[in-house]
Amino acid sequence: MSESTEDRVLVRREGAIAVMTLNYPRRMNAFGLAMRQQMWDRLLELESDEDVRAIVLTGAGGNLCAGGDITEMESRPVLKGRIRMELATRIFRLLVTGPKPFLCAVEGNAAGCGVSFAAASDYCVAATDAKFKIAFIKVGLIPDVGGLWSIPRKIGHRKTMELAAFAEPFGAEEALKMQLVNELCEPGKALERAIVVAEKFAANPPMANALLRAALNAEADTVDDAVQAEITYQAALQNSADFGEAAKAFLEKRPPKFTGR
Repeated sequence: MSESTEDRVLVRREGAIAVMTLNYPRRMNAFGLAMRQQMWDRLLELESDEDVRAIVLTGAGGNLCAGGDITEMESRPVLKGRIRMELATRIFRLLVTGPKPFLCAVEGNAAGCGVSFAAASDYCVAATDAKFKIAFIKVGLIPDVGGLWSIPRKIGHRKTMELAAFAEPFGAEEALKMQLVNELCEPGKALERAIVVAEKFAANPPMANALLRAALNAEADTVDDAVQAEITYQAALQNSADFGEAAKAFLEKRPPKFTGR
């Protein structure tokens, strides 16, 4: 299969969960142009599919992602470089602003934009032997794929500066302590555990998931902004069919059946 037609991003369904796998194992899932285009196309399909309630990102071959594909950076016309960055920006925006909860399952190495993906996720599970590295500066670059926004929001400005400027690797235990990841699991079990957590998100009303993500990712600067977001979103949710179903199910002592309406 040629480089241009190979499936660099695979998608499979686990009930209401979509598992998206970066599939370039011989290069540790380097995030090249073909992978970016395919990931964008797959994400558009998943975000518009009402049967999908959550998305889990993982990598083939025992690694999440080694970062950008250096081989594509050796000779790069300005236009091609711009396309690569525009696709990465679109992907990041959709992952963060889309309605579906986004989870990340980290095995092996997560470097460069692999860290950006972990930081952008709503919930991240990492194997105890996973290794992380914000390595952009080693090739003369700065964090991308939303990393300048997502990483400091998770671990703070000072720690981001330290890790991005010195590009020193750090392990799963440190990633947990700095809140880059939510939990650790034994090697080889990250995806399995992430799917279990994703099912918890999927059991929630879809509109509530979407507006919770929107409110938290907006991160209001003032008390007034936060209160206004609560008023706006809560009013919308209280008029939803899912809210009515939840109230009815509570009174009838049965599990609710949410439809996203």
